[in-house]
Amino acid sequence: MVAKNYMSGLFGRSPITPLQEHMYRVYMGIKHLSPLIEGMIAGDQDQILNAQKEIVDGEHDADVMKRELRTHLPKGLFMPVDRRDVLDVLLRQDIIANQAKDVASLIVGRNMTLPSEMNAPFLEFTNRCIDTVKQALQTINELDELVETGFRGLEVEHVESMLVELGSIESETDTMQEGLRQTLFKLESEMNPVDVIFTYRLIDWVGAVADNAERVGSRLSLMLAR
Repeated sequence: MVAKNYMSGLFGRSPITPLQEHMYRVYMGIKHLSPLIEGMIAGDQDQILNAQKEIVDGEHDADVMKRELRTHLPKGLFMPVDRRDVLDVLLRQDIIANQAKDVASLIVGRNMTLPSEMNAPFLEFTNRCIDTVKQALQTINELDELVETGFRGLEVEHVESMLVELGSIESETDTMQEGLRQTLFKLESEMNPVDVIFTYRLIDWVGAVADNAERVGSRLSLMLAR
């Protein structure tokens, strides 16, 4: 009953508000990828498990919010935002939270470590991937302003510049990801083959966080273009 009253209050203000709240919850979980990787590098199991718990809790909170949003989202919105667009953005946001949970599960499940040469660049890579989610959140938070202005004027230009920045950050993560893969390739002969496989997977899964954050931006770009 409390959840329903809460959602009713959100929709009483704007159908966009719960979408923004969902993205905020996604980000609150995602930001713990940084201490997760720091713990992995330091071999600190307590830090790793604490970070995993925060990520899992964040994914759970976002998942609850997703179900409530889907249930209470009106069939017809009297505003220049299509219901399908809202649901599509929601889906893409949800994938980000799930991706972080998968990363945490991989690190904990396989008790992963990295070659020392990769530690610093991998943490930098992770932090930049988190930055893409933060930028996507900040962009989503402009959506209600876009609605109020009818997707016209200076607000559109402001959001477009934010989307350009999001794309730029994501491109940086692509470059960093490729650098990590090249470093790992050079170290393969010194590593257990199974560890090599899962290290490539870890690189790709962390990179997917940034990829999916950029896809949230791509959906907003389509909304602006309509």
